[in-house]
Amino acid sequence: MAAKWQFPPRLRAADPVGFIDFAVKRWQITLVAFALLFAIGLSAFLTIPRSVDPHFPSPFINVVAVVPGAEPSDMETTIAKPIEDVIQGLDGIVRVQSRSTDSSAVITAEFSWSGDPDRNYDEVVREVNAIRGTLPSALQRLEFQKTRTTEAAVLQFALVSDTASYRRLEKLAKDLRERMNRVPGVRNSRAWAIPTPEVRVAIDSGRLAQLGLPVTAVTDALRAGSTDLPPGAVQSGDQRLNVQAGGAFRSVDEVSDVPVRAAAGNVVRVKDVAAVGWGYEEQPHYARYNGKRAVWVTITQKDGLNVLDIRNAAIAAAANYRKLLPPDVKLEVGFDQSFDIARKLDQLGRDFSIALAIVLITLLPLGWRASLVVMVSVPLSLMIGVAVLAFCGFTLNQLAISGFIIALGLLVDDSIVVTENIARHLRDGEDREAAALSGTKEIAVAVIGCTFVLLFAFLPLAFLPEGAGKFTRSLPVAVLGTVAASLLVSLTIVPFLASRILPANEPEHGNRFLQVIQGGIQRFYAPVLHWGLGNPWKAMAAATVVVFSGFALVPFIGSSLFPPAGASYFLVGVTAPEGAAITQTDRAVKFVEAATKGEPEVVDVLANVGRGNPQIFYNQRNFDQRSNIGEVLVNLKSWDEVHGPELVARLRKRLEAGPEAQYVVKVFQNGPPVDAPIQVKIVGPDLDMLKRLAGEVEAVMRRVPGTRDVVNAVAVDRPRLELGLDAGKAALLGVQPGAPRRALRLALAGEAAGRLRDNEGDSYSVVVRLPLDRRHEVSALNDVFVPAAAGAVPLREIATPRLDSAPPRINRERQQRLVFVQSQIADGFLTAKVNTAVYDALKAVKLPEGYRFDVGGEADVAARSFGGLGPIIAIAVFGILGVLVIEFGRFRETAVVAGVIPLGIFGGILALFLTGNSISYTAVIGFIALIGIEIKNSILLVDFTTQLRRKGMALRPAIERAGEVRFLPVLLTSVTAIGGLLPLALSGSGLYSPLAWVIIGGLVSSTLLSRIVTPVMYLLIVRGHEVA
Repeated sequence: MAAKWQFPPRLRAADPVGFIDFAVKRWQITLVAFALLFAIGLSAFLTIPRSVDPHFPSPFINVVAVVPGAEPSDMETTIAKPIEDVIQGLDGIVRVQSRSTDSSAVITAEFSWSGDPDRNYDEVVREVNAIRGTLPSALQRLEFQKTRTTEAAVLQFALVSDTASYRRLEKLAKDLRERMNRVPGVRNSRAWAIPTPEVRVAIDSGRLAQLGLPVTAVTDALRAGSTDLPPGAVQSGDQRLNVQAGGAFRSVDEVSDVPVRAAAGNVVRVKDVAAVGWGYEEQPHYARYNGKRAVWVTITQKDGLNVLDIRNAAIAAAANYRKLLPPDVKLEVGFDQSFDIARKLDQLGRDFSIALAIVLITLLPLGWRASLVVMVSVPLSLMIGVAVLAFCGFTLNQLAISGFIIALGLLVDDSIVVTENIARHLRDGEDREAAALSGTKEIAVAVIGCTFVLLFAFLPLAFLPEGAGKFTRSLPVAVLGTVAASLLVSLTIVPFLASRILPANEPEHGNRFLQVIQGGIQRFYAPVLHWGLGNPWKAMAAATVVVFSGFALVPFIGSSLFPPAGASYFLVGVTAPEGAAITQTDRAVKFVEAATKGEPEVVDVLANVGRGNPQIFYNQRNFDQRSNIGEVLVNLKSWDEVHGPELVARLRKRLEAGPEAQYVVKVFQNGPPVDAPIQVKIVGPDLDMLKRLAGEVEAVMRRVPGTRDVVNAVAVDRPRLELGLDAGKAALLGVQPGAPRRALRLALAGEAAGRLRDNEGDSYSVVVRLPLDRRHEVSALNDVFVPAAAGAVPLREIATPRLDSAPPRINRERQQRLVFVQSQIADGFLTAKVNTAVYDALKAVKLPEGYRFDVGGEADVAARSFGGLGPIIAIAVFGILGVLVIEFGRFRETAVVAGVIPLGIFGGILALFLTGNSISYTAVIGFIALIGIEIKNSILLVDFTTQLRRKGMALRPAIERAGEVRFLPVLLTSVTAIGGLLPLALSGSGLYSPLAWVIIGGLVSSTLLSRIVTPVMYLLIVRGHEVA
């Protein structure tokens, strides 16, 4: 017979790592070492940054381009496509998306999550700037934006006044920004909803017509008069003199006096044909705070700093600045991220305290002295775990705290097992030091194996891919650091304390709690185990039926990605019909503001017209700035799982009666950014065909139960006025090609014709345009003159305008055109089930050749997030099996221990079903963690059975004896883990409640069933192999 592999003699010895004796006998060093570790951990706890959500950069880089007045098709061909082409060739690119709308385009480059975000950003900036010279000359703004979780505003201030001019508010906002930028930890501050100051040259079309001058003559004259090029210097004797020959304008009067034409001794100046003065560009973004006109000032924080410290310093700076404001301007705090942080961290703190109390209660059967020994491991392990978390660069956030709560029920496991075994040796008559040494050495290999199994269960979770993995990473790191520390504590300081604190004369049958439990084991457990060992195949058949009945519940549970964040604020998005003026959008936004009045839970209402609210949540994406959109931020006193959804439902009902617009109430979700839960991408080349297919998809989606707020962005074309130029007639009149378009653009959109630099060094655009009060009227076209060979001709002589329409936006992904049709989920429906129903219904839609449907929304993100879980689960399982093979030295015992896995999964599935939770991302993490936890308990039984057989005990008596002796430590470790997780489970949080219920349900089923199934499997697999 081939020799079986076994542990080397050193590993099979009682002291496998060689320091148990040292820790007990050289206890002075042990105490000093742990005092130092505790001090390091306490220092880390006091200084580690606090935040609600984890801080991490994301691989998305946005390029925002603005060309006023440009059509979406023009933005696509002249801006989006050239930029896409240069970005697509960069290393690490996953996909490039673009969205071209009226006057703007947003190109989003998504890189691999494993790349360097700063390097990626630099490459995008370099490549796009390299082609900037080929982009349209009318490009007004080209902005590069990094994305990171700390881009969300820490504070959003509101400068509120119905009477102060925007020039005054702009100056006050600038002063406030400067004060905020001086606050330590502030990354940047930004002002919103303020029109840009400019020197406006409002042309008099009638006067230009009398003089026979085109409007371009004014622009050309101003541009020539403000050329800001230093001429150089001259030498005068020993002096060097810089020559000053004008340049940028220094005052409004200089602008007014610029000559436009000089003829027959007469000089026509700008002031003769235009009104020159200070003004503002057309305001694309209005804001209101509780119904009053306002401008916003937001601040964001630097990475890795304590948001609460930054917030407090910023609030103090704002309080000082408030004293300097004029009486008609108020400074309010419109949004404060710290309220949500404090609420969530306080709740988790209460959960932690409750979990600690429950763990203490579950230790009563050990007796108060043994409980005291075990509880020492709690502060020591937790402080070391915090130090590990801080060393790895994480913040103390809700995921990390959840990890510590999970670890709280696990970190005492090793100490319980060691302490209970030492107490058993004391009851057998050994003295305290001998019992501490022998009891620890006897169980050391099993404890090390158990802990390494648990570590292998959580270790792969620290390497989960994509944004979902980044978001949850601090949870497994907190567990890993704390549990690893608990192993060190249980094998060193716990035996020492046990040798000093446990009573020398331990009663033979333990304390009263222990006697009650032992009595229950003898009366109930022992007979059932005896029957199972006598009828092994019946016992296995019964267990199999029970487990498979649980797996049959999976289709009824459904799946999801991440739950609502439970934030005490939400957004209401407003989209008016395409082509709507900003005044029409404003009426719809005002209706939303009115709809929130009378709700006692509503604290503040922040309205935005023309764009969305500044970013206040880590996964919020908002780049659109159009006249037909708006957004309202509603702040609440608090959010709970009952009244919050009720308020949202009431608001949705009221908005059904609002002015013509689409209203979408958006409750913030955890996890990666998702445009909508349900999203169908229709990919193809022709815009008209894409529009027709989108209409069919919209109709199908509206018929599917569970969809709500269905949006088809291309359902209605944007109306436009086609100029209808007569090129032949224009040529006969001496009009150069392109001159009519430039003249029209200058009159309607305006054209920057120079710069004015004031005494403080601030620079402002000098813009030539029609007067703001009428330049968007159709009749304004009659006042436009085009330069020609004989002077100027009216635009109406060479153009016949007619109404037309065009797509409101053009989306592209991976250099292909596509359109989206998306939907929210109605209350009481699961996203996965509705998504499946939508795609089943779409099978009836016939697609022309060259067109296809792609999955978007939450299903797309889930596929990429869950797609990385397969290898992670495989690594966890094989890592655990590897530990078991190393510990037991053969596959038989490994198979017995691994057989417990389905028992726990059954309980986890049943717990989700009974509590109404779906199989979410965090629930899957719970299942992975559960594998390690339940195997850990199974090891204790199998290892002790093998030890008894090595001492000469027969197979079945050894199994029965091990089952009875190990029942108590397994029960205590399971109960403490359940007790530690119970507050999380009962909190109702959609984020970590499913995770907690999975582990609790799995531990309950595993603890109860494995006490029979594991011994029976041991009997069936090991029977016939009498040598242990």
